[in-house]
Amino acid sequence: MCQVLKVSRSGYYKWRTTPRSEQKKRKEVLAKRIEYHYYDSDGIYGSPKITNELRKEGHRVGVKTVGRIMREKGIRSQATVKFRVQTTDSKHSLPIAHNWLNQHFNVCTRPNQVWVTDITYIRTRQGMIYLASVMDLFTRKIVGWQLGTRMTVDLVLDALKYAYAAQKPPKGLIHHSDRGSQYASAEYREQLKTYHMIRSMSRKGNCYDNACIESFHSILKRELVYRYKFQTRQEAQQRIYWYLEFFYNRKRTHSKLGYLSPDRFESQYYKQLKRAA
Repeated sequence: MCQVLKVSRSGYYKWRTTPRSEQKKRKEVLAKRIEYHYYDSDGIYGSPKITNELRKEGHRVGVKTVGRIMREKGIRSQATVKFRVQTTDSKHSLPIAHNWLNQHFNVCTRPNQVWVTDITYIRTRQGMIYLASVMDLFTRKIVGWQLGTRMTVDLVLDALKYAYAAQKPPKGLIHHSDRGSQYASAEYREQLKTYHMIRSMSRKGNCYDNACIESFHSILKRELVYRYKFQTRQEAQQRIYWYLEFFYNRKRTHSKLGYLSPDRFESQYYKQLKRAA
């Protein structure tokens, strides 16, 4: 073997007996943790998010180092980049609410103060499936969601009821949506009144007034939907359930939340509140 590799026997045995350097040991440890966080995120995390996960574990490491190790391992974020902003049908004569939120996305100081909601679609080989989502603006948590084959009032109502049952918010919560006919319907307005919520709606055709939930749907598309060609609606539903309930809310870190997941951020808020009481 030494002849094939063109090295001396003494050089080979010296290499065999020389202990690994501390730098090499550290790199091997980092590589294992990088692979763990990469596969634990289903291939979604790139070097910036993995770097933050490593720092939480106590590793002193930079994004460039993580990126270099990822390239050596042949791994990279599988999230895609395409996304087209969508708006629901606002061509109706139903009552429109005032825009109380008015793009003040950092106004919240606690959970269940402002919820934002919207509908998006997911393509499958079986046909379209629609997702209605409700997000808490403070924690960025998806507090309610519902899937259906049609963009009906029942779809958004079920998502709202899911959110209310899970969070039990106090009276006076601001509920913000676009001007879609589902959100302007008599049934939906009545439900908001029952929950003592304040209606707020975006300006006509202005997706930026509801940018946070639009951003979430773009993340969902990039990190999940565009990566898989769903054969059936059931397959899409199973994947979306995993993404929302087990990854996005519980594990996916957000820079706005100090690189914590929505659930972790919410939990820390209530712990601090309890300590201050």
